[in-house]
Amino acid sequence: MEGTLTTDSVSDSDFLKEFYIPNYILVPDSKSDSTPPPQLPQCPVLVFINSKSGGQLGADLLKTYSALLNENQVFDLGKEAPDLVLRRIYLNLEKLKSNDEFAAKIQEKLRIIVAGGDGTAGWLLGVVCDLKLSHPLPIATMPLGTGNNLPFAFGWGKKNPGTDVQAVMAFMKKVKNAKEMKIDNWHILMRMRAPKEGSCDPIAPLELPHSLHAVHRVSPTDELNMEGYTTFRGGFWNYFSMGMDAQVSYAFHSERKLHPEKFKNQLINQSTYAKLGCTQGWFLASLYHPSSRNIAHLATVKIMKKTGQWEKLHVPNSIRSIVCLNLPSFSGGLNPWGTPNSNKRHDRGLTPPFVDDGLIEVVGFRDAWHGLVLLAPNGHGTRLAQAHRIRFEFHKGGADHTFMRIDGEPWKQPLPSDDDNTVLVEISHLGQVNMLATDDCRSKSVNDPLSPSCHDADKDSDEEDSVLAEEFRKFGAADTFRIPDEVDISHLS
Repeated sequence: MEGTLTTDSVSDSDFLKEFYIPNYILVPDSKSDSTPPPQLPQCPVLVFINSKSGGQLGADLLKTYSALLNENQVFDLGKEAPDLVLRRIYLNLEKLKSNDEFAAKIQEKLRIIVAGGDGTAGWLLGVVCDLKLSHPLPIATMPLGTGNNLPFAFGWGKKNPGTDVQAVMAFMKKVKNAKEMKIDNWHILMRMRAPKEGSCDPIAPLELPHSLHAVHRVSPTDELNMEGYTTFRGGFWNYFSMGMDAQVSYAFHSERKLHPEKFKNQLINQSTYAKLGCTQGWFLASLYHPSSRNIAHLATVKIMKKTGQWEKLHVPNSIRSIVCLNLPSFSGGLNPWGTPNSNKRHDRGLTPPFVDDGLIEVVGFRDAWHGLVLLAPNGHGTRLAQAHRIRFEFHKGGADHTFMRIDGEPWKQPLPSDDDNTVLVEISHLGQVNMLATDDCRSKSVNDPLSPSCHDADKDSDEEDSVLAEEFRKFGAADTFRIPDEVDISHLS
């Protein structure tokens, strides 16, 4: 088997065959590796690795996976975009499977491993959603970042894994035994007026995360579809946050960008993050954070619980950070929503945080000390709402900017400087994607009989869709999001 390390036993070699994909599947117009076809793998995988994640770990993982598997089924995200890879392979599979049962079985069983931070994992999720593949691939996330909230939520851990042969094979065994779990996709749309100075696409000097993309295709009935506004859209699967927590994250990412050599160890990264939380005033927010930057002073927040019915959300004046959460893992594995007891569910209509119920949990925090309540049993933040959609409307106020974050990727967001300007951020539910999860994952499904019910979650701390327009249909993670939905990409040349 090409590219395979010499293993100590026949059992290891047989194990690796369960994941191996032959060249003629991966490389269009190449000849079959053997006749008849090789042994059908039970868990064929495509491996995407961010070689720049985790210091040297990403590069080391790339070498190990390439040696264990066919090197053509292992991809460095720094060299080739995942949408180009998946489209090429799927086009080839569609061409082969009509008279090749082996290729058809490969497509049916195919899985993805993505190794990187939460941003990298979100990139792959967005691409799979945008491509609208005939058989959506389930994704396993291998933690290489600082927070690793996505891997932790599905049982893959939050510590950077080993990169040696045995560690990688142990992870692959978990992938083979993993179960599929659907989770909600969340679309984010942001609209703002272009500044008087600087280019418009993207807006300079704004450095948005790669998960947000400038678009010009706007519904003609949109109330903000007017000259001078630029629209961005994207998607997330874990959380969107705004306020002081995103400010600390922005400081960390800025420091890492300036001095990447200092951020090659996960423990050091987490220690640096904690120090920045202090220096940015997150622990002494009442002293360092003017009240004009509190969420209630920055934005009008509206939620939609039922289709077509917007209602204003009351946000306490003390809230300095707001988190819109899809998964029960935030800030390194904490669960801000918790599990509301039966009284809270009856009085406020709250539910446990299921990942596939079409609801996003909205939680507020006053400061870092408030966040520490999450370390206590049954601790949680200030539960504000659960909603199918949420909208933030920013008008001229006491601050010229705030900080926002999507799945670990922060940015400094300018706010309106005059009365005629509006910045809009709207989050809405948009379908589901398939994840791979271990048996002991933290995420819970509404369809899972083992998920918490109204009778098993009475412990709690005392604290407190209309028809979508064209721009909501895809996330923009793949270049092919510009292709109309009714076109099947498998038939494109």
